[in-house]
Amino acid sequence: MPRDPLQPQKCARLLSALAAPERLKIVRFLADGPRNVTEIATAVGITPLNLSHHLMVLKSAALIRGKKQGRFVIYSLRPGVLEDAAEAGIPRDVLNLGCCKLEMPAGECPPPDAE
Repeated sequence: MPRDPLQPQKCARLLSALAAPERLKIVRFLADGPRNVTEIATAVGITPLNLSHHLMVLKSAALIRGKKQGRFVIYSLRPGVLEDAAEAGIPRDVLNLGCCKLEMPAGECPPPDAE
């Protein structure tokens, strides 16, 4: 049987990792550049303990990575996850999951109390 280019198991795992609103906010915030836990928690509006769980889910899905810098861990999107789609004529950032692409609204993440 030929390999399915959609890779449904992998795609479902990635979409599941993005299924929580907090994780979508984290990904959108990290689209603007690498950040530490305090910066992410403040921007997303959740406690560092809850943030830790969401970061682990995103990290397990290979959407983000953490790099130790001194006593801090700096989180960023994994290379290739976020593409600038301007070359394709789309004036937005695109979250590339391999099986599908999600358009992310351009601009900075709104403050947590804006919703």
